[in-house]
Amino acid sequence: MSTATHSAPVLTATPRRRRPRRSWIHTVIGIVLVAIMLFPVYWMLNASLAPAGNSLNTQWLPLDPDFSGYSRAIADQGQNLVTSVIVAVGACLLSIVIAAPCAYALAQFRIKGTAALLFLVLISQMIPGIVIANALYTVYTPLGLINSIPGLILADASQGIPFAILIMRAYLETFPTSIVEAARVDGCGHVRAFWSIVLPVSKNSLITAGIFSFLFAWSDFLMALTLTTGETIRPVTLGLYTYIGTNDTDWSAVMSTAVLSSLPAVILMIVAQKYVAAGATGGAVK
Repeated sequence: MSTATHSAPVLTATPRRRRPRRSWIHTVIGIVLVAIMLFPVYWMLNASLAPAGNSLNTQWLPLDPDFSGYSRAIADQGQNLVTSVIVAVGACLLSIVIAAPCAYALAQFRIKGTAALLFLVLISQMIPGIVIANALYTVYTPLGLINSIPGLILADASQGIPFAILIMRAYLETFPTSIVEAARVDGCGHVRAFWSIVLPVSKNSLITAGIFSFLFAWSDFLMALTLTTGETIRPVTLGLYTYIGTNDTDWSAVMSTAVLSSLPAVILMIVAQKYVAAGATGGAVK
C-alpha cells in the first residue's frame, strides 16, 4: 500500500515592479521643455499685471497685481478687438459655406481631374501671403473694398478655404455612400441629402475646419497691414503693432492687449479640443 504525498504549493512573494528610472528622466525633461515653451506666456501675463512702466522692472511674481493696464487696453484697443471678432467670425462662416460643398463634391462625386483640382488647392496654400495681399489690393482699389470689413473677410477667407477643403475632404472620403444612396431612393435630392444627412454627421470636421479658419483670420497681420490704410477699420493684430510703437514705455497696457487678444483663441481651443482631435483624425483610417 503506497501513500500519495501531496506537496503544498509554495507561495513566493512577487517582487514589486519598480518604475524605471528612465521614465522619471523623461518626465522631468518633458516638464522642463513645457516650462520653457510656456514661459513667454507666463511673462506676458505677469507683465500685464505689473504697474505701468518698463518691462525690465517687472518682478518675477505678481505679488501686487495692478489691473489698470487692462482698463487702458480696453479703452485704446476695444474697437480693434471687436473688428477682429467680426472679421474672424465672418471669414470662418464664409470658409465653411464654400469649403463644405466643394469637399463633398471632390470626395463623393466622380469628377474628372479631381487630382489636379486637389493639387491646385494645395498649391494655393504655398503662395506667399504678400503676393496674394498685393494682388487683392490691386483688385480692391477700384471696387472700394480697401478699409472695409467685407474686404478683410474675403481676404482672410482665401487662406481658410483651401485648408478647410482638405480637412473636410479627408473625412468625407470615409463617409458611407450607402446612407446617401438610401436618402436618394427616398426622394431626397443632392442638396437635401447633403444638408440633412452629410452635414450633421460631419460635425467634427466642420468644427475643425471652422476653428482653423477662425484662427487664421484672428491672427492675420499681413492682409490687415496691406488692405487697411486708416484707423477706422483696424484688427487687433495691426492695432497691437502700432500700439507698441506709441507705448514703448508702458508695457503693462501692451501686454494687457496681448493677453486680451489671446483669450478668444485659447478659449475656443479649450472648448472644442475634442472636436478638433476627432475631426483631424477622422479621415486617417478608412
